[in-house]
Amino acid sequence: MKLSKFKFNLPQELIASHPVQNRDESRLMVIHPKTGKIEHKTFKDILNYFGDKDVFIFNDTLVFPARLYGNKEKTGAKIEVFLLRELNQDLRLWDVLVDPARKIRIGNKLYFGEDDSMVAEVIDNTTSRGRTLRFLYDGPHEEFKKILYSLGEMPIPTYLNRGVVPEDTERYQTIFAKHEGAVIAPAAGLHFSRELMKRLEIKGIKLAFITAHSGLGNFRDIDVEDLTKHKPDSEELIIGDEVVSVVNQAKDDMKQVCAVGFSVLKAIESAVTTRGHLKAFEGWTNKFIFPPYEFTVATALITNFHLPLSTMLMQTAAFSGYDFIMQTYKEAIKEEYRFGVYGDAMLIL
Repeated sequence: MKLSKFKFNLPQELIASHPVQNRDESRLMVIHPKTGKIEHKTFKDILNYFGDKDVFIFNDTLVFPARLYGNKEKTGAKIEVFLLRELNQDLRLWDVLVDPARKIRIGNKLYFGEDDSMVAEVIDNTTSRGRTLRFLYDGPHEEFKKILYSLGEMPIPTYLNRGVVPEDTERYQTIFAKHEGAVIAPAAGLHFSRELMKRLEIKGIKLAFITAHSGLGNFRDIDVEDLTKHKPDSEELIIGDEVVSVVNQAKDDMKQVCAVGFSVLKAIESAVTTRGHLKAFEGWTNKFIFPPYEFTVATALITNFHLPLSTMLMQTAAFSGYDFIMQTYKEAIKEEYRFGVYGDAMLIL
């Protein structure tokens, strides 16, 4: 499978720059790969496709305010610092990306806040853009994190072509976000309102949660034509015993198992037994899914409409079939569905 096969013309005006007013009122395209049927619905209609003892698997990762702006010592040059993950609490070490990278060297100090209240020193170069920063702060760790996060903003994707607005604090986060660690919101989960979650439970649908901390690698350009040669970034993944029990019982009972988003789909495919059951897992995964691929756990997938050449589009194509997904994307553009993290949704059955 080649990278160029996932290129298509997406009008800029179809990339949603803001979410709809109510989470569960996005449009929903329901597709049936086995029959070729395509339906146009509203997201809350998803209730009509599942029943008693079916399972929805959600990603309960919590997005933190990872994008900061600071100034370089002496020159005062403006530097964007994107927090990726905390490496050491005691030493205040963070793995970060910096832009422009060419201006930052080991030993440089960066100042953050209107009164330069936070200072960081570059102690290592990990990649051409990546750095390790040591924040110079002597207070308690909780106090340090509170100040650091107060200086940051929600890391909405750059393709939205706008600055962060107050609504992003709430809407670039699922209502069930719990475990801090992501810099990319699980887009499919953003469509679920509290009312819809309650209605799922009332209908007898079981709600299960895994934690997958999605990183910037999902937005990074793929620079090889042959997809088998692409090396994705690793991401932290936690699948507990409770979700394993619920999912495997549903599989044994021939019930539907719906993965809510590509992060969930990738996660559960990273923790599969030889018998096709889910297993508990805590660690890192760099799994990259593209067509052709045989899935073993999920029977249904909820996902957004993704941008051209994206790994999320490739994974969606693997689940529904390449030819059919590209056909449905033509239909989505014709019907003016909204693309991207704040866009509309697709249910693949």
